[in-house]
Amino acid sequence: MTAKRLYNENDIRSALNEMAQSLVARVSVPKSQWVLVGIHRRGVPLAGRLAAALDERGFSSLPVGSLDITFYRDDAGASPLDPVVQDTNLPFDVAGKTVILVDDVLFSGRTIRCALDELMDFGRPARVLLAVLVDRGHRELPIQADVVGKTIPTQRDERVDVHLSEMDGEDAVWLSPPGERKGKTR
Repeated sequence: MTAKRLYNENDIRSALNEMAQSLVARVSVPKSQWVLVGIHRRGVPLAGRLAAALDERGFSSLPVGSLDITFYRDDAGASPLDPVVQDTNLPFDVAGKTVILVDDVLFSGRTIRCALDELMDFGRPARVLLAVLVDRGHRELPIQADVVGKTIPTQRDERVDVHLSEMDGEDAVWLSPPGERKGKTR
C-alpha cells in the first residue's frame, strides 16, 4: 500500500475557514484578548493562516507567535543528538489572554503537553484553546482539541503527513502505511 492523499489545498483552506468560524462562535471575550500561538514547525504557518481567516471575519491584526518545544519534550533520548531548534517568538504578553494554540496534527497529546508547559513559562493565560488541522486519535494523555479541521480515523502505526506550501511546496494531508514516510510524520 502506498501513501494516499486525503486532502488537498481546497480542503485545507475550507477546514481553516471552518475552524475560524468555530472560534468566532466559541470565544466570547473581546478580540483584543485573543492571541494565536503556533507550535513549530507546521503549527506556525497554520496559525498565520488561521489569523488571516479570522481577519476576514472582523478579527483584524490578531497577534501571532510561535513556540519551539524541543527542550520540553519527554522523548529527548529517542531524538537525534543535534535537534533542529527553532525560535520561540511571543511578541506579546500571554498573561490574562485567550491563547489559541495551533498545531497540524493531534496524536498522542504529548506535543501539546510540552507546548502547555512552555507557554506557562511565559505567563498565565486566562484560557488556552487548542486548534488542530487534523485529529487522528490515539491519545496517551487526557488532551483534546477545542477546534478541529478534519478528523481522520487511523491505525496507531499509520502515519499522517501534513504538507504546507510554505515548507513543502504543496498543501496536502497524506495517510501513509507503517514504514512509509511521505514527509512530516505524526
